[in-house]
Amino acid sequence: MNDRTALVTGADKGIGFHVARLLAEEGWTVHVGSRDTGRGERAVLEIGGAARLLVLDVTDPGSVERAAARIERLDVLVNNAGVQPVTGPPAATGVEDLRRTYETNVFGVVAVTNAFLPALRRSAHPRVVNVSSGTASLTWSTHPNPQFAHGSPRSAAYRSSKAALNALTVFYAQELAEDGIKVNALAPGRRATDLVPGITGGGDPAEAARGAVRLALLPDDGPTGGFFSWDGTPVPW
Repeated sequence: MNDRTALVTGADKGIGFHVARLLAEEGWTVHVGSRDTGRGERAVLEIGGAARLLVLDVTDPGSVERAAARIERLDVLVNNAGVQPVTGPPAATGVEDLRRTYETNVFGVVAVTNAFLPALRRSAHPRVVNVSSGTASLTWSTHPNPQFAHGSPRSAAYRSSKAALNALTVFYAQELAEDGIKVNALAPGRRATDLVPGITGGGDPAEAARGAVRLALLPDDGPTGGFFSWDGTPVPW
């Protein structure tokens, strides 16, 4: 497996860092995507093995283009980079707040995925994992999961952006099926990361990362176009 190559966006901290670490421990060459060179270098040193820094800002077309030009073949792409700049309900969310959120969580995923498709098509077993959120489930947002009930429409920008990401996951899976590229979405669960500053609690990010790695290592008869919890359980759309 030492010739297997992965790219994890937003891999200098949080869930992305642990995804990169776990793949590197398996002997993979892992490109640690980071828009901040200093943080990225520190992450690469901590991960060790065949981890390599790839300076990548998913919201900057030039940065995405330059990063894609550096990688000839890619076996796994983990679209992990995400933001949650505001946490209000829709009536308290401005259009610019939506744009900022979608720029990373939706448009950035499209830009990166499209740019790296040529490299993925050179892989014998290409996989794409989109890190989504259980709060994006419209089923859970309405019934029966009380944690995401319609009476608590918080984080409308973030949740709707991840619902859009789920839709793109399905469409990419359908389009790329003939190329053998499996595309799935992960609901990592509430984790102790700095996605929302000031919010305490949450589980171990490494536990969620193991769910992402599971989808990254799917066998050829594994699912595509699915939405799965960190423990492998299907999540309703």
